[in-house]
Amino acid sequence: MAGEGKKAEIFELNNGTMQVKITNYGCIITSLSVPDKDGALADVVLGFDSLDPYLVVGGDKGFDKRIWEVAEYKTGDAPSITFKYHSHDGEEGYPGDLSVTATYTLTSKTTMRLDMEAIPENKATLINLAQHTYWNLAGHDSGSILDHYIQIWANHYTPVDETTVPTGEILPVKGTPFDFTSEKRIGQDIDKVGLGYDHNYVLDCGDEKMGLKHAARVRDPSSKRVLDLWTNAPGMQFYTGNYVNGINGKGGAVYGKHAGVCLETQGFPNAVNQPNFSSVVYQPGQKYQHSMLFEFSVAE
Repeated sequence: MAGEGKKAEIFELNNGTMQVKITNYGCIITSLSVPDKDGALADVVLGFDSLDPYLVVGGDKGFDKRIWEVAEYKTGDAPSITFKYHSHDGEEGYPGDLSVTATYTLTSKTTMRLDMEAIPENKATLINLAQHTYWNLAGHDSGSILDHYIQIWANHYTPVDETTVPTGEILPVKGTPFDFTSEKRIGQDIDKVGLGYDHNYVLDCGDEKMGLKHAARVRDPSSKRVLDLWTNAPGMQFYTGNYVNGINGKGGAVYGKHAGVCLETQGFPNAVNQPNFSSVVYQPGQKYQHSMLFEFSVAE
């Protein structure tokens, strides 16, 4: 495996109500099961039955394509796992050595927290880590998420050019298909935005708790499952699985277009080239800290 002598494995966090499986290969969530309105568990994360398909996907060898070390693994009422990775100067073209940790914790019966930290050791470098899980609250194998509803606590978004890179503008969502300031069906205006949503939202109007801002709430009318996402990041990439096409997933499921939704809290993409975006450059010894709270519930 990449000549590193470390093996890709799957680890489970289980508190009796919620069950999460995470691999040390890229800290990917391979499944997450939570109850619906009738108490029935379903896996709400798109993925594969074995690790092999994760290992063969193409693209650059980012942190999501590396085997991380398990630094700590706790069971009990608030089970958690901490992964760590050390990136060397020049890896993927980035300057300096970087120590990174990612800790997943089940903080309550149906809540999972992810805390990511990174510290550059000897050179200034760019740090902008995101969690790229595909969610489908009706169950990973239930088809399209276009009938899910979402509210995003963002009055602005960052428009993109034809290569989907932000232009540097920050525009109001009001009166556009990008407006999710009140709850709206994901599919309602999706045909007005090309292939679908793949845009960074400016998280500028959510209430706060525990130092985190309310970023989004997703609701599936069929199962009544709700996901509330809280974060300390300034932005969130809202992506509707526009390029998913006939992927053979776990349990015999075939994932088509819009089979899942990604809610990736982050610094603004292309910030390094846009002086009006918050900087994502960190100096040696300066700590990058990014937290997300995934709070599952059942709608009344």
